[in-house]
Amino acid sequence: MAQNKILLVDDEPAFRELASRWLSNQSYHVETAGSLEDACDKIASFDADLVLLDLSMPPHFDPQVTIDALPKFEGRPVIIITGHADRELALKAIEMGAWDFIAKPIDPDMLAVVVRRAITKTKLERELTQLKSASQQPRGAAAYIGHSQSAQKVRALIERIAPTDVRVLVTGPSGTGKEVISRALHDLSQRATKPFVSVHCGAIPAELLESELFGYVKGAFTGAEKDKVGLLSLADGGTLFLDEIGEMPLAMQVKLLRVLQEGTFFPVGGREQKHIDTRVVSATNADLMEKVREGNFREDLYYRIKGVNIETQSLSERLEDVPVLLQSFLSGLQRQHGKSLQLSPDAVQWFREQAWPGNVRELKNTLDSVASICPTGRITLEDIKLLYPNASMGRQAPSESSTQSNEVLPLSNATLDEQVKALEIRLIDKALSQQQGNRTQAAKQLGISRQGLIKKIERYGL
Repeated sequence: MAQNKILLVDDEPAFRELASRWLSNQSYHVETAGSLEDACDKIASFDADLVLLDLSMPPHFDPQVTIDALPKFEGRPVIIITGHADRELALKAIEMGAWDFIAKPIDPDMLAVVVRRAITKTKLERELTQLKSASQQPRGAAAYIGHSQSAQKVRALIERIAPTDVRVLVTGPSGTGKEVISRALHDLSQRATKPFVSVHCGAIPAELLESELFGYVKGAFTGAEKDKVGLLSLADGGTLFLDEIGEMPLAMQVKLLRVLQEGTFFPVGGREQKHIDTRVVSATNADLMEKVREGNFREDLYYRIKGVNIETQSLSERLEDVPVLLQSFLSGLQRQHGKSLQLSPDAVQWFREQAWPGNVRELKNTLDSVASICPTGRITLEDIKLLYPNASMGRQAPSESSTQSNEVLPLSNATLDEQVKALEIRLIDKALSQQQGNRTQAAKQLGISRQGLIKKIERYGL
């Protein structure tokens, strides 16, 4: 277990040494500072869980200076150390954000109690914040975000098949939300209270995959010093998600097929048969039938895992979903950073016009990166250009009107659909104009299919 870290700030060397020894004996990791300036420097590199701060520090020995410095400790709980004569000032420090105060001469037992209470309370508050954040994340079918027809179709299919135990194969390009779909199937199933166990079949070396899935008994091989429970057993009663199953070695495919057929397996080196009741959801970005024809995937296993096939589309085929995806990701970032975040129109347009070969995953990672370097809550094209110097509107330079706009588009705005519609109409008009009305070339420029473009033209009456 990681040690809690305490920064002790006091100008008396003897007290620092003594108090540091007391706290170290309580299994805390203690760093010390002899001045406010030293403390502010250390807090930047020493991620303290708690600060013990003497109220009267050099060079001014002015308690008000110490109180004014409280915000520099960035929200960490601060316990003020004070003399009896400073009690009123210590109370003022609490009003200004300090967590508590303790008077000199300090009783080691009292110090231990106050420190433990402060760290415990802070830990509980942090866990509560995390739980609230998790509870606000979309779950079930709603976690697969998008207004496009394809996104709606995926959500409808999730809701229909989730309550059943039918096996599901999720296919589509990398980064399109296959694990999100798999978790949604679990969350909406009768197995939701049981474990969801995810296995990336390509990330585990072939020689270790069997022991990871099936577990092993003590002495099964060199280094097997005790029994190990496999991932199959951990998923008993719940859902086993086999990600990138197309990368599973053929030898392992045979053993998995037996599990799916019989619901039983033997741990590596074991003689006692184990029974398993788990729903299997698989995912791949490969063409499994092509792998079957090449002899790299067993046909009988393919039909065992297929059950119902849910197919995801690349983000370039549903670019209309980009704004609502950005809205969801921004909401998460706002909870993470504790501040309001917005995208200006030129930033939204830039995100909307990119090809996103890495799909939703790339979109999210890009937004995370840009938000991390944005000095304010307003993300603009200029912020994007700091990370992507060649950033421009799609394949064209930004229009004068878009680069000069000062209007901010809050993605939580109730009229988001209207704004998306207006943006799509403008982009379609622009593409058709630049391609002299050639719908095939305009669709290619927009990064969507020709049929998708025709549907939008009809929908908007262009």
